[in-house]
This record gives sequence, C-alpha cells and structure tokens, in this order.
Amino acid sequence: MAYNHYILCCGGTACESNKGDEIYRGLITEAETQGVKDQVQIVKTGCFGFCEQGPIVKVLPEESFYVNVKPTDCREIVAEQIVKGREVKRLLYKGDNAQKKSTAVEDIEFYQKQVRIVLRNCGVINPESIDEYIAREGYAALEKVLFEMTPEDVINELKISGLRGRGGAGFPTWIKWNSTKGVSADQKYVICNADEGDPGAYMDRSTIEGDPHSILEAMTICGRTIGSNQGFIYIRAEYPLAVHRLEIAIAQAHDYGLLGENILNSGFNFDVEIRLGAGAFVCGEETALIKSVEGSRGMPIPKPPFPAYEGLWRKPTVINNVETWANIPVVITKGGAWLAQFGTEKSKGTKVFALTGKVKNSGLVEVPMGTTLREIIFEIGGGIKDGKKFKGVQTGGPSGGILTEAVLDTPIDYESLTANGSMMGSGGMIVMDEDDCVVDVARFYMDFCVDESCGKCAPCRIGTTQMFNLLKKIANGNGEEEDIGKLETIGKAMTKASLCMLGGSAANPTLSTLKNFRDEYLEHIHDKKCRSGKCKNLVRFEILADKCRGCTLCAKKCPASCIAGSIKQLHVIDQSKCLKCGECFKNCKFKAIVKK
Repeated sequence: MAYNHYILCCGGTACESNKGDEIYRGLITEAETQGVKDQVQIVKTGCFGFCEQGPIVKVLPEESFYVNVKPTDCREIVAEQIVKGREVKRLLYKGDNAQKKSTAVEDIEFYQKQVRIVLRNCGVINPESIDEYIAREGYAALEKVLFEMTPEDVINELKISGLRGRGGAGFPTWIKWNSTKGVSADQKYVICNADEGDPGAYMDRSTIEGDPHSILEAMTICGRTIGSNQGFIYIRAEYPLAVHRLEIAIAQAHDYGLLGENILNSGFNFDVEIRLGAGAFVCGEETALIKSVEGSRGMPIPKPPFPAYEGLWRKPTVINNVETWANIPVVITKGGAWLAQFGTEKSKGTKVFALTGKVKNSGLVEVPMGTTLREIIFEIGGGIKDGKKFKGVQTGGPSGGILTEAVLDTPIDYESLTANGSMMGSGGMIVMDEDDCVVDVARFYMDFCVDESCGKCAPCRIGTTQMFNLLKKIANGNGEEEDIGKLETIGKAMTKASLCMLGGSAANPTLSTLKNFRDEYLEHIHDKKCRSGKCKNLVRFEILADKCRGCTLCAKKCPASCIAGSIKQLHVIDQSKCLKCGECFKNCKFKAIVKK
C-alpha cells in the first residue's frame, strides 16, 4: 500500500524509557481516530543517535524532525501534519540560532559531519521487519558471497577495505578471518562480542536494537568464508530490548531461508544462537568471553594460542564486536575500496562514539576516522554545557586516558590516541568540564576496575586495589607526595604484567591525569583542597556575613540540621556536623554561601 506520509518513532532504549512506546501507540490511535490510518504508516525504528533531544519523531516526506516529543503531542502531530499538511513548528528541532528552526536532518549541526555506515539503518527501518532490511540491500551481500565470490575474494575485499576490529584492539579483520580460514578443523565457530560494559557506552546495544539483521548477515558471511556452520552472539542480559530484537531477527531469517540448513539453496548451512552474559566487564575480553560461552567462569587465559587457531571448545574461532560486524555487508556490496576512501592511512572507515558527559548534544556519533576531537565535541556535540570551560575528554571507557585541550586538534585514529596516553576502546567518549575533579574521576574508574577484576592475576587483583586505596587516600585529604610515585610505579607494573587488557589498561585514567593534571594532585596533597569541590572531605562551605540576609532557606534545606541562625540574622554552619552535600550552596538565592 502507498502512503502519503510515514512517521518514524525512535524505539531505542533511551526513548523507550521516556515514554517512546506510548508515543508510538498514541500516534497509531490518533491516526485511527482522525480517520487517516490509510494515509500514514507509523514505524518504530532504532535509535536516531541524537539522544539529547529524545524522544524523536520524524515525518516523511517533509523530513520534519520533532524533538522532546510527549504522548500529549500525538494528537497535534496527526491533526496538523497528516490531516492539514502543516508542520508543528513548536516541536521542530531548534539549533543554537534561536531564529532558525531546522527540519531536514542534513540541516542539523549534530548530523552534518557524520557518515553513517554502521548506523545506516538505525532510525530508518523497523528493526523487527526483515522486509524493510531487505528493501535497503539487506542480505544482498550474503547472496553475493554465496553465489559470486570465493572465500579468497571475501578476504581480499576485507584487506582492501582496511577494516580493523572496532572492539578496541584495532586488529586487521582480514588477518583474523584468514588465519581461521587457513586452519584445518572438523568444526569452527563465529562469535559476535556484544558484551558492552564501559560506563557511558551504548554503541553496540543501539546498533543491535536498530539493525539486528546486519549482524546476522555478517556472521553468516564469515561462516561461509572460514568454513563454519555455527555462530554465537554473546550479549548482556541487561540489554533486554536488544536481545528481544535479535530473537525476532533470528526467527525471521530462519523463515526466509537465510539461516539454518541449505541457505538460499546454496548447500551452505549456518545457524546462530544467543548466549546471555551476566554483566562481567572482563567478559568483553575474548578469551574470558569464550570461557563464559563454554559455561565456565569468565576469566581470561594466556595467549597464544589465539582464538583464531584455538578458541571456543578449543576449535578455531573468529570473534568480532558488533560494530565490526555491521561494516561487513557494506564492504561486500560496495567493495573494500569504497570503505577505504574514509579515514586515515592506517585507520580506514568510520568509528561510532557514544558522546556523553558535559556536552550539549549527547548521543551516538559516527564519523570518519581522522575527525578531530574538537570537531566531535564542539561542532557535532555543540560544545560544553552551561558555558563552562572544557577540561578533558576520556576515550576508551574505564581503560582510556583523559586528554586535554592541547590534543583536541589531533585526528582520531588508533595510533594517535595511544600516542597521547589514551585509546580508542570500543568508542566511549566522556567530556568533562571545569567542575570535574581528575582525582575523583581516576578514583571512580579504579573502583570500577577493582569490582570488575576477575582476580586471576596478581598485577590486576592487587594493583587495582592498591591504586584505588592511594587515590582514596589523596581524595580524603590524607595524601603524601610519595603517593604519586607509588601510583606511577604500580600503574606501569600493571600495564606490563597483567594477564589481559582489563588490568593492562586499568591504570590509564590515573597515569594520564598524573601526566596532564599533576598540579591538581599536588593541590589535594599539599593544600588539602579540591578546586572542583568533588572530594567532599576537602570541601568547606562558609556563609558570608556581608551577604547573608537571614532568609533561613539554607537551614530548611540542610539534611544534617547543621545551620543555625534566626530570621534576618547571620546564619552559621557547624563544620563538625556538615555533610558537605552542598544543598545550602545550591539553594542560597543571595550567593551568600561559598565553597572553599
């Protein structure tokens, strides 16, 4: 059936948690109530990427881009746009220029420098419809591999593309596949690593939620290439929506003869099963993941042998993460040279980042390798919130270093980030402003690594705990200058001696901040002061006598009842009872309370 309009509703986790499903159902109800259900198709898609502005509703063919939509807006959207053909001006995205309201996506600053290859179908199709995936060249790559290409042809296209593993290590994909292909074995396996556990990261989850068939197609292509008939998707149980859509996609692929026995009558068999992870961060490491799939405790094992030669159940295994898999169908349909036109000499293609933190436009960002941090943070991201000053950006999750303004113009690729003391990681990018304390940030990430360490090797088990205790000591105001040397010594030892990259990179946030913000550490140690006010033991709130009006609001808001004073008289804080919560500071209308 031909429709006059199509309404696309964001169905990613973020929008779903903000009444996205209620908006979707509300639009369907309104279309029926207002008698236009035959004129409009309403589709729930995956994530649009612009999470800061969600829930998002997009109307075609006008390209109307509605943001911060509420269930109560459904009636007006249908009545105005579908019935009367007029946009709802108040809901259109408004950029930094208050006089201009953007409608078409290409006019929105957030999208202008993006190249959506991995996210090509997210926010475009219904992820629970295999027909919509097929309509956008879905499974064309698999058909090409089955009937027009040899395994050697596939490997060659991957080599030409320059595609490197997007899980963090950046290992050339073609080498991994070719290694497993070259091993003689009675059984081989293909694994998708969807165990995304970095704080603030949701690239892989959103890709699966918005385009699950691309992962299945890519894994099947790999199976054909290396000689495997079985694949596994290892995904966190905390991602119920992604798991649900994978289950639907697998069932649909079976129904269409694209998974299972004799795929497309080619004689090739391949199937995919889902394995749920229990939320252990270390299971993002490939050997720990393999142990978990086998039913054992997820703990890394020494390499070599590498999984490509001896992996799942000691059989040759290819493991790639979600983002790597999502590139594969494009490489086959468009050719390796097409992907290689994007990026830098050593890092080809695009990279998806979860841009979060103190940035105006948080969300999923896909840019060509070589894009600078400044372009991502200040052009795509719109700069720092509330007019604050940029302080640093962490790339690579809890394993990444914190980079300063001095490197904002460095083109992003695997080598440049490593050279500057950070890493690509899976794609987390957390922006910090002047109100963030690097000691507090380093302590937070080390605490995370202490909890997530599997404990198998001493450098990680003992090292993370010792570093955390030293950081806590400094943050509490008990630090000594020799603690800095201890942090550096332990951190370097962990980096060299840990069994896997959890311990091998856990010291990065601390070591990078010691290098780039050493003065803040010394300030905590010598002056017993935290300039950002994050380390509570080093914070002191005082009431200024010349500004206090005796309004009593601070006393009313204080949860510890530590502020005394009569109406219209100077109030005083009892420092021995103060919790350092800052409620008085936040609520004083006369700026009479200062943080020291």
